Order: sequence, then C-alpha cells, then structure tokens
Amino acid sequence: MNRNIFTIALSAILTLSAGMAMAQKQTPPEGGHPKDFKLPAKQEFDLNNGMSAVLVPYGDVPKVVVSMVVQVGNVHETAQQNGLADIVGNLMQEGTATRNATQLAQEVARLGGSVSVSVGPNETFISGSALSEYGPELVGIMADLLKNPAFPESEMARIKNDFKRQNNLLRQQPGAIAQSKFRGALYPNHPYGRDFPTDKMIDGFTREQVQQFYEQQFGADRTTVYVAGKFDQGAMKDALTSQLGDWRKGAAPQITIAKPVTKSEMIVIDRPGAPQSTIVFGLPVVDPSHPDYMALRVTNSLLGGSFGSRITRNIREDKGYTYSPYSTLAARYRVGDWAQVADVTTEHTGNSLREILHEINRLSTEAPSPEELEGIKNYEAGLFVLRNSSPWGIVSQLNFLKLHGLPDSFLENQVQNIHAITPQQVQQTTQKYMAPKNMTLVVVGDKKVIEPQLKKFQAELKKNAL
Repeated sequence: MNRNIFTIALSAILTLSAGMAMAQKQTPPEGGHPKDFKLPAKQEFDLNNGMSAVLVPYGDVPKVVVSMVVQVGNVHETAQQNGLADIVGNLMQEGTATRNATQLAQEVARLGGSVSVSVGPNETFISGSALSEYGPELVGIMADLLKNPAFPESEMARIKNDFKRQNNLLRQQPGAIAQSKFRGALYPNHPYGRDFPTDKMIDGFTREQVQQFYEQQFGADRTTVYVAGKFDQGAMKDALTSQLGDWRKGAAPQITIAKPVTKSEMIVIDRPGAPQSTIVFGLPVVDPSHPDYMALRVTNSLLGGSFGSRITRNIREDKGYTYSPYSTLAARYRVGDWAQVADVTTEHTGNSLREILHEINRLSTEAPSPEELEGIKNYEAGLFVLRNSSPWGIVSQLNFLKLHGLPDSFLENQVQNIHAITPQQVQQTTQKYMAPKNMTLVVVGDKKVIEPQLKKFQAELKKNAL
C-alpha cells in the first residue's frame, strides 16, 4: 500500500474512533429505574416448641440454602462473658455427639455444599447449602449441629488461641480501634459498647462455661429457619419438623434495648508517627422501624454513604485528603447510629473534619437539587434490588424484617418509598438527625501533630455547627 494512502486511512480511522468515543462519552445511555420488589411466595409455619420456619422457592439453579438463625449473640453476654458467644460459635463447628468436624465436612461435601457458624451482636447463624435433592439431608446435619454440639475439650485451647490472635490483630488496626471507642462512647452501659475481650478473659473460659451458656441461651423459641432456592417444599417441611420438632423450647427471645448517649465529645488515641489519622464522627439516630428511617438512609447515601456522595467528592476527589471515606447507618436492635469514617493524611486531619462539617451544614441549610437526589435514589433503589437477587440475599432481608419487627411491606414498598423522598425531606432529615454539635468524634493518629488541628476544629465546631 502507498505510504501516503496508508497514513490518510489510519488518520481517518483514528478520527472516526475518537469521534465515536467522544459521542459515547457525551451521550451515555440513560439508566433504567429499578422496579418495585415483590417478595416470592413463601410458606411460613411454627412448630410446637416455638421454632419458626420460612420456606421461599426462588430461582431455577438446583441449589438450596438453609439458615438457622438463633437470637443469641454478644448482647446476651454479661460483662464477665465478653467474647464467650464467639467461643461457643467457633466450638460448635468442631462436631456433634455423633459426628466430628472431619465427618461433618465430608458429609456436607458429599451433598455438594458447605456449612458454617457465625456469631453477630444479636444472633448466631448456622448457614448451609447443598444441591436441591439433598436439602432434607442438609437439614438433618445442621439440626444435629444446632441441637447436639459436642464442644470438644481437645479443641478449646486452639479455638481460644485463634480468637485471641483475631482480637490482638484488631487492636493493632486504627479503624477497629476507632470504631470500638466510638461504640463505647455511644453505648457505655450496653454490650454494643464493649471493647475487645482481653487475653486473660478468653483464657479463663472453660468448657463448662461454654456448655452452660449454650444451654441457657439456645433453644427453639429463639430460632427461625429460612430455606430459599430450588427445593421440594413438602420434603423440607417434613425434614424441619422431624429434625427440630423435638428440640427444647428454651428461653424466650430477649434483647436488652440500648440507651445510646448523644453528646459532643472528642476522644483522641495516640498513634505516634502515623502517616494517617482515622476519623469516626457521628451520633445516635433512629432504627429501621421509625417513619424517618428511609429518608435518613437516602440522606446518608447522598452525604457520605455512596461513591458519588458529597463528602467523598469533597475530601477524596477535590482535596485528595483520603482515598476511601464513607458514612454508615448502623441498624442495631431498636436503636441506630450514623457516622462518617475516613483515613486521612495526618497533616490534613483538621482540614478533613472542616470539610465534613461544611458538607453537613450545607445540606442542613440548602436542599439538594432534584437531579442530584434522583441519582442517589436510583443508586439506593438499585442496591436494594441487587441485595434481593440471590437466595442468600432473600434470607438476609427476611431475617432483617424478623429482627427489627418489620412487615413485608418494608421490602415490597421500599423502591417506591425511596423514590418518594423529596429534596426538602433530605434537608429536614439532616437538620433533625445530623447536628454536628451533638456528635462524638474519635480520632486515632499522631497526637503531637493532630492535637493543634483538633483544638482549632473544636473551636470552629462550637462557632459554626448548626
């Protein structure tokens, strides 16, 4: 080919490609609006011992998931039992009266699935999955794990050492330290506010204490079993009835409701030489049962809870103070809290806090534009739909309803309720729930560098916070 002709052709191709890229960049396809969510038809029933069950046929993949949720968690520990629920959960996985841990793993693997135990603040989860035809067998194995844990003495030392290592690692992480101090300030007289258990406390736990905690706290009356996926409903109901119907009723469901503290307080944890400061800045808010909760969720997403949020754009994109700031709306049992979290460069600790304060005050005094809010509402609604796009997602959402005492309409009307939030509601919600003068501030960083910055910020907070 003639070199001039080749050059002209190449230039034309590059020009056309650039033009197409520019056109694509200028006119992106309009995103669709998430549709209303409809809960799949579910079957619910109770056993005579108080256990509840929810069966949800979902999807065409030949797998079934089972989650046995017991209302037992860290909130059920006394101050002297800090961490005991975790030890109980970890030991449960070590086998039953008739199956050791290896046999359990082999049997579940034969079913094409897995089983695990996890412990949260309010609940313990025995979770499993298997190929659809093995669903009743899976229930039998999980029921054995739930009803007949062996708590082998031979595994106690290893389990406790692993738990100590986990907690010691957390004690070295600025984010974990800051969050623990923040919860301690908001919930000083409740298990939600407890710090990490000490090595001495963990070492002191005995098998007898483990067994006693299990017997006092675990039982059918505190248990709900969720089954989702593709399965034979009749066979699964029969399996649950036969395998768990004879379990003891146990203690009634009970969680002590926390009384969070709202106060302007600054807690500084020295981390000499740290190149970054970890910030947690927030306060107690309402829980999901409150009428304002949905507006609060949208407000959180616009302010700091999404990648395109105002605080993220400000201190990450525009200022470069941090890489991954975020705000959280924590739904605990009948209480909640909001916090802005960020790891910021040490020299800009004060500047970062100043910009966070600025964005909160701005949203309190000026409603967002309809266009900005529409993008946030689409994000929140889309995220909600994604959370319901798998059997595990459905189980998680149904358990959320159960824990917080919410009706099915909380899920089914959520998309339309999100889209009903107005710019004025966002402004009013910010004014009502996010007053910086009432916020607790925790900072983990190099105290000698950040203390002058924090004192200056405190003075500005008293002067300018709404």
